[in-house]
Parts: sequence; structure tokens; C-alpha cells
Amino acid sequence: MDLIHVRMVSPARLTDAVTALLAGDPRVVNLVVQPGIARKPDGDALACDVLTGGANDVLRGLRELRLDEVGSIVIEPVDMAFAGHTVREGAARLGVLGRAPVWEEVEARIRAQGTYAPSFYLYLVVAGLIGAVGIVTNSQILIVAAMVVGPEYGAIVSVALGIDRRSGRRVREGLTALTAGFALAIAVTFLFGLVIRGFGLESRAFDLNVRPVSRLISTPDFFSVAVATLAGIVGVVSLTEARTSALLGVFISVTTIPAAADFSVSAAFGSWTEARGALIQLLINVVVLIVVGTLTLRGQRAVWRMAGRRERRSADG
Repeated sequence: MDLIHVRMVSPARLTDAVTALLAGDPRVVNLVVQPGIARKPDGDALACDVLTGGANDVLRGLRELRLDEVGSIVIEPVDMAFAGHTVREGAARLGVLGRAPVWEEVEARIRAQGTYAPSFYLYLVVAGLIGAVGIVTNSQILIVAAMVVGPEYGAIVSVALGIDRRSGRRVREGLTALTAGFALAIAVTFLFGLVIRGFGLESRAFDLNVRPVSRLISTPDFFSVAVATLAGIVGVVSLTEARTSALLGVFISVTTIPAAADFSVSAAFGSWTEARGALIQLLINVVVLIVVGTLTLRGQRAVWRMAGRRERRSADG
């Protein structure tokens, strides 16, 4: 059974209300209250463990008390716990909700990926260069490597969260980072392509216009949309459930960095038909991932809300 550990600092005037909220919830266990020992912010220190299926309600109650504004709330995962009778009883009462995502944690995970330090742009450029080498050498392995290195999915899902939460600032920041990042990657990769062409470093097959890797990337079709759709669904579910192995599969399914690299290389070699197809492929993947990511976030919330109502009706009956 899954638990999260919650540490809080509460001003003295609010501690009784916070304690009553936590002590009265059967999904909260191991509650500890230590008056007056907290500093920065000053107040009473509280800690408890919460069954993940009840965490959304508990955190919502704490926010309604404005504890996140006048005190602090820190959430930590619990890697291992030896469940006692109280925990087992609470888990049995939750039923299927015992596996519900903790939305505060999910959104924090997505927000963390939606930060655009200089390394974000560096990774995009490096991924584009690796992709360019894969294209001119017809190496599918290097194309996969470029997909793994590229950090763009974090920005894409951050935009999806911004749309879902109606946060214009998050949407603008994400789209700006994607636009600037891909523009930089394309520009640097284009120059790299000119160097390859100028020194005749491309493979013999590529020089003879035998370009299976480039052709695959620059010919968007129904399957491009299908794969982007499926990857968008799995990507959000992976973030929701913190399944890194499935998320890695998403990275190597999405034709964004390879499309940007193919556009740059094709433009450098004057292959404008391939360049146009690669640009369309890039736009299709980014747009589909954002739309599907937004719909998947909303769909998951709706599904878990329905599950919660069904469990409550069963408990009342």
C-alpha cells in the first residue's frame, strides 16, 4: 500500500484546526505534533503519513485552511512502510482509490520539467547534432539517441498542464522555450550540415540520395499522428504514475528532434521537399502531443473523480 509523508509548519493559531483535520481523517496515520519548535517559518511542527488515495482530499483541506500560505507543506514519498492495523484498515476502506494519483505531486513533477535553464537549450542543440549525424550516416541508432537526449517533452507536457489549469503564463513560457529552443537547434544543426556538405563528410549512400532514415522522418502520414497520439497518452500516464521506464519509451517514439535535425540537414543539402516534410512532421508531433496531453490530464482527473464518487456511494450503501 502506498503512503506519502507530509511535513508541515503551522502558526500556533491554526494548529488546532490542522490537527483536527488530520486526526479526524482515517486515511491519516502516524500524526505527530510538536508545538513551538519550527523556525523559518516559526510555528508548530506537524508530520503525518497519508494513504495516497486520500492525499488529494487531505491536501485540499490543508489548502482551504491556507496552511500553504501562512505556514508550509512538504510532501515526500515513502519508499517502504510496515503496515499496521490502522493503515490496513484505511487502505481497505479506500478500495480502488488506494491507487489514485496525488495530483499535487503529479503537477509538481510536470512543473519541474517545465523549467528552462540554459542546459535545456544545450540539450536540444546536442540532440539536433546527434540527429544530424544519424541522418547523414543513415544510422537509426543515432536517431534514437537524439530522441533520448532531447528535453522537449518536458516543455510540451508543461504547456499541456498550463492549458489544463488555464495558466497563460505557463503556456507562454513553454511555447517560447520550445520555439526558441528548436530555432537554436535548427540553426546550429544547419551550420553543421553545411560543414558536412562542404567537406564531403556525408555517407556515400546519402550522397547518392539513398536516405531511408531521412525519408522516414520527412514523410508524415496517418501513422505519424497515431504514434504521436499514443505517445502523448502514455507520456502523461507515465508522469502521473512516475513510471520512468514507460516515459523513456515515449522519448524514443516522438519524432520532434529527428524532424528538426532532418529539416536542418535537408536545407543544408538543398533538399527542399524533404525539408518541408520534416517541418510538417515536427509541427504535427508538437501540436498532437500538446492536445493529447491536455485531454489525457483532464480525462484522468475525470476518471478518478468518478471512481471516488462510486466508492463513496458503495461505502454509504
